Amino acid sequence: MSADLDTLPKIGAPASRALRDAGYPTLRDLVGVPRAELAKLHGMGPKALGIIQDALERHGLSLG
Repeated sequence: MSADLDTLPKIGAPASRALRDAGYPTLRDLVGVPRAELAKLHGMGPKALGIIQDALERHGLSLG
């Protein structure tokens, strides 16, 4: 798998912080996580969720 799965895409500081604080420090950690669960995180908006989904799809992966 690509090295860019070891980082988060550019989604903004609040969303990145929310993911790290929730235990998702890399894009790889988000595979299969329900979109609704991520949407509940403070700082995580529809734009960030779309960027994450697009980044995962480039690797043939997706959110839950």
